[in-house]
Amino acid sequence: MLYVCNVEEASAANGNAYSRKVDERAKLEGAAAIVISAKIESEIAVLSRDERTEYLAAVGLNEAGLDRLIRAGYALLDLVTFFTAGPKEARAWTVTRGTKAPQAAASFTSDFEHGFIRAETIAYDDYVACGGEAGTRDAGKMRLEGKDYVVLDGDVMHFRFAT
Repeated sequence: MLYVCNVEEASAANGNAYSRKVDERAKLEGAAAIVISAKIESEIAVLSRDERTEYLAAVGLNEAGLDRLIRAGYALLDLVTFFTAGPKEARAWTVTRGTKAPQAAASFTSDFEHGFIRAETIAYDDYVACGGEAGTRDAGKMRLEGKDYVVLDGDVMHFRFAT
């Protein structure tokens, strides 16, 4: 269970008396609770990334409520995200925590799972720090993982499979 408390703008950072009661109840139930201000969310929805960051800072928030809601939902459902990246596009894929590489490859098509050979895997932080796939390969940060590899949150993966 995830409780989402919509509060006035002034309470968006720390909640209010009502949201604290909901939070207490959620803890008793083993559930989660987050606080958002729908008014702030509607205002930042039309802003550019830079304007959004400035606005959030001005109202005392580090991130948008929608981002907190998504993260809480992922945690509740025990989901992780891995990425595929190529010259034309990068894409995020969601799987259940504990998913092995062949089953993650099936996110695209079941043929990838059946013909799975290995996954070239890069941690997201290494991918960014080294400037992409070529940089991580040169830095020795790319790993070859087999059928028993459990996909981690943030992995950047290139699947090799036989046809």
